Amino acid sequence: MWDDAKQLDALALLLALAGTAMLAWGAVAWLVRQPAFEFREVVVHGPLERASGAHLEAIIRDELTGTFFTMNLDRARTALAKVPWVRQVALRRQWPRRLEVTVEEHEPFARWNDTGLVNPQGEVFAADYDGELPAFAGPEGSAADVAARYREWGETLRPLGLALRDVSLSPRGGWELRATSGAGALVIALGRDEPAARLERFVAAYGRTIGALQRAGTRIEYVDLRYRNGFAARVPGFKERPARKAA
Repeated sequence: MWDDAKQLDALALLLALAGTAMLAWGAVAWLVRQPAFEFREVVVHGPLERASGAHLEAIIRDELTGTFFTMNLDRARTALAKVPWVRQVALRRQWPRRLEVTVEEHEPFARWNDTGLVNPQGEVFAADYDGELPAFAGPEGSAADVAARYREWGETLRPLGLALRDVSLSPRGGWELRATSGAGALVIALGRDEPAARLERFVAAYGRTIGALQRAGTRIEYVDLRYRNGFAARVPGFKERPARKAA
């Protein structure tokens, strides 16, 4: 090879091209990091009702590093998504030095296991909220299912004048509801098997059973639908009389 002039010329040309490419890459890498390409304007689109604009501004100032060409948008989105009430963030570069940030907030739908909140999409998030909300409870990962059942069964109970407030799912899959009306609160134990069908049967029989008792002045606070052909009701203060012994 060292005695072949053509091969030596080809090798020299290859090395020259590689050196030129490395120099060009270095020049570009240096250029895109220059202050001339730093963002001069950051615009946040909302509207922001619950997320802190000051918190977002602090994250933008401290975490969103880089220029128009070098900013890591995935890292920036992750940093902004940690702000309470922020559900999603979209970032868009606009030439020459403008960054647009679009923020979608969580909407509070219910409380979750006394530790967090649930949005209408069934996603659990952490934020402070002092307003009145339904209470959901269930195993980890079940929030979306509980939210869907809340909507479905709330519509099922609405014709009875019952407003569904709380929904609980046990680790074994048993469902329990708490609904309110002018007569007070009513706890409904649905159990695990065919809960929707059980609730439909309860609604069909409500007018001539629980409804009739309430119209007569008897308040019912708990019904157990975990029976094959009926349900049991609990009356506050009611004590079953002991059976008389035969003479």
